[in-house]
Amino acid sequence: MSRDLAKAGTRAHTGRVAVLLAATAVAAIDLAAKAASEVRLADSSVDLGLLQLRLAYNSGVAFSMGNALPAGVIVAVTAAIAVAIMAYAWHRAPHAGWVERIAGGAVIGGAVANVVDRARDGVVTDYLHTGWWPTFNLADTFLITGFIVIALLHARPERTTNAPEPVEDHPATPPITNEP
Repeated sequence: MSRDLAKAGTRAHTGRVAVLLAATAVAAIDLAAKAASEVRLADSSVDLGLLQLRLAYNSGVAFSMGNALPAGVIVAVTAAIAVAIMAYAWHRAPHAGWVERIAGGAVIGGAVANVVDRARDGVVTDYLHTGWWPTFNLADTFLITGFIVIALLHARPERTTNAPEPVEDHPATPPITNEP
């Protein structure tokens, strides 16, 4: 019994560390990209074909919604959402597979990076522009991708190793053979 508890404790610790590491990496990558964009794209843009690197600032949330609200309100609401996501990931991590843990870390890291960026000056730095979609950043990409992966993982049917044998409603029929 104590061996099972030790395994469960190790799995919980390992799962939570994996989520924390993924979140930290995502936030660091995004915040570094935002800082580089503010320096390198201040007076120019870079055309990469389907994607342009173009500096923009978003005072609202997704698609600039809420841009008339005070920055403090937006920071408080987005921080509360980030804390709720972190609590869910903390609770879920011991039971999640590695893909879900990384996806959860991506969601947390993206949320934290955008909250930290907004807390500094009231806006989120965006730098990825397609021409047909609002300008966004890596944190947004990590957030959306993480949410999609988690949703897909939860939408699939559960797999069990001890599935019961199917019950037939009719008696078995003998196989058809070509023998006379």
